[in-house]
Amino acid sequence: MEVRVACHAGYRGEETPRGFSLGERRIAVIDVIDRWLAPEHRYFKLLGDDGNVYILRHDTARQRWELTLFDRKGQGRARP
Repeated sequence: MEVRVACHAGYRGEETPRGFSLGERRIAVIDVIDRWLAPEHRYFKLLGDDGNVYILRHDTARQRWELTLFDRKGQGRARP
């Protein structure tokens, strides 16, 4: 699922998600739980202000963000 992401550029210029939108729903990022790199993507595991956990993937070549995992609080993992 494609999402719109608002980022903050840190001191090294790396963009970190601070909030994102799923359709009309806006979610603020409370915490970046984890982050990792793959050859063509950057991944961010995020805690949203709704208490849910999300993994966003950034395609660095296309400058495109996608939701790759959604974990509803207390419900286990659910895919978008």
